[in-house]
Amino acid sequence: MALISEIADLLQQSKHAVVFTGAGMSTASGIPDYRSKTGLWRKKDPSKLASIEAMETNRDEFIQFYKERLQLYKSKSPNEGHYLLAKWEKEGKIQSIITQNIDGFHLLAGSKNVIELHGTLQTFHCHNCGQRFLNDVYLKNQYYCGCGGFIRPSITLFGELLPEDAFRDAELESEKADVMIVLGSSLTVRPANEIPFLAKRMGAVLVIVNQEQTDFDEWADFVFHNDILQFLRELNNRLNR
Repeated sequence: MALISEIADLLQQSKHAVVFTGAGMSTASGIPDYRSKTGLWRKKDPSKLASIEAMETNRDEFIQFYKERLQLYKSKSPNEGHYLLAKWEKEGKIQSIITQNIDGFHLLAGSKNVIELHGTLQTFHCHNCGQRFLNDVYLKNQYYCGCGGFIRPSITLFGELLPEDAFRDAELESEKADVMIVLGSSLTVRPANEIPFLAKRMGAVLVIVNQEQTDFDEWADFVFHNDILQFLRELNNRLNR
């Protein structure tokens, strides 16, 4: 509990606190993570299902995979942790959220300053002309645009570069951060995992909260290997004292 108190003190004194979230942030919503012992990529090969190559050469399985993901996301909702982060942003305790997640739950929970590094499954677009579509197109079996182009999720697939604007905004937030709290990320996916390290290099206090160890733990000022929702609840209690 002493360490939680220290994090609360840091947030109370911080001028620009930034939160970086990964798949572990949404497991309490019933969304499986990717790389833990029970993660999605332990059971499926992302190169065959979630890559630019799969979209071009294995389209039926690509469509089925994202149709299933879409059905899952539509059946779930933001959890208490998402709402706590939105509350802290409104109170000025945190200034922004940088997320690797594509579920869109931070925005749905009410957070405003959210940088979605890997895009969002909340929207789809034509791979040719860029026209945007509601995210239920796959559930309506609509896969092609009026121009003839393929309709795809508005996310970064394996083999694609991160959106330049999003990555630049994330870098700017990291450079301004005096506290960076990482929630539920294995910090294995490049270049997204460079963001917390950039904040640390620029002088921010780095806090990592993840169920399992990460390769960045040795660089962090505080490390918590426990449940993210429990951590956020305890931190919220300390902030409200």
